[in-house]
Amino acid sequence: MNEHMDITMDTRRAHEYFLNEICYSIGAHELKELIANDLNSFNLIDVRKYEDYIDGHIPFASHVPVHEIDEHLNMFSKDKVNVVYSHSIICRKAKKAALKLTEKGYPVKELTGGFKAWKKHDFDIVKDSADMG
Repeated sequence: MNEHMDITMDTRRAHEYFLNEICYSIGAHELKELIANDLNSFNLIDVRKYEDYIDGHIPFASHVPVHEIDEHLNMFSKDKVNVVYSHSIICRKAKKAALKLTEKGYPVKELTGGFKAWKKHDFDIVKDSADMG
């Protein structure tokens, strides 16, 4: 049996992996329901570049670029789950943000598929003006 099949047959390890996946991620439909029914139970943070955020983001999302997290820890909570998202499943900004936050003791979930998954379902998005003056 090859190495990958040996690992696949380890159901204890697989169970831990899938449990972690469920506990530390959230799908677009689940997030939409959470926004509609329990908005105060979590923080929603877009970690993409500012230009991407103003071009369209999930309603009620705050913006903290991944490289500025340390300067804006006051926008996160240790008493609520902090849901972070970036562009898509291949963008690693949300994972980097989640890693930074968990290192500092903040509970985090990542939106599976990021903003692309949200848009794929035609859920509402918010566009802001780039004019700050």
